[in-house]
Amino acid sequence: MSSEVIPGRYTARVEGESITVFLIGMRANRWWRMGRVMRVASRMPPMLRYLATNPDAGLLGFEQWFGRTTIIVSYWRSPEHLQRFAADRDAPHLQPWREFQRGFSGTGDVGVWHETYQVPSVDSEAVYSDMPVFGLAKATAHERIGVGKNTARQRMHR
Repeated sequence: MSSEVIPGRYTARVEGESITVFLIGMRANRWWRMGRVMRVASRMPPMLRYLATNPDAGLLGFEQWFGRTTIIVSYWRSPEHLQRFAADRDAPHLQPWREFQRGFSGTGDVGVWHETYQVPSVDSEAVYSDMPVFGLAKATAHERIGVGKNTARQRMHR
């Protein structure tokens, strides 16, 4: 996706009744154990490649940031899609998760976390001013703000 700045004010148009927002990340608790940190971190790129090439898995899009604590904000069609991916023996998640539980969990070297939110479409709101297509708008539909959508209250249909 292009990082070209699009002048003006835009919002995200979410089709359907709801969107599933999944936040996941890891934290290098003991950065001097970089080998262990990198071993855990290396498991995410194959998952994202798999999801990018298998749209039926349900991932709509994501944004990611790196640092001592990493974060990926992802948007899914439904919690069922997310749960199916997590439990799918043929997808690249279940085995790395089991390996983490056996070899890393409880050592304190690397922390892994996630949060899941089921958000009704009428309770979601987004605005992007002079930004590239980003976040929820990149995962759904990027739409210019016009009449009837100028305020957060209007965008949330309040």
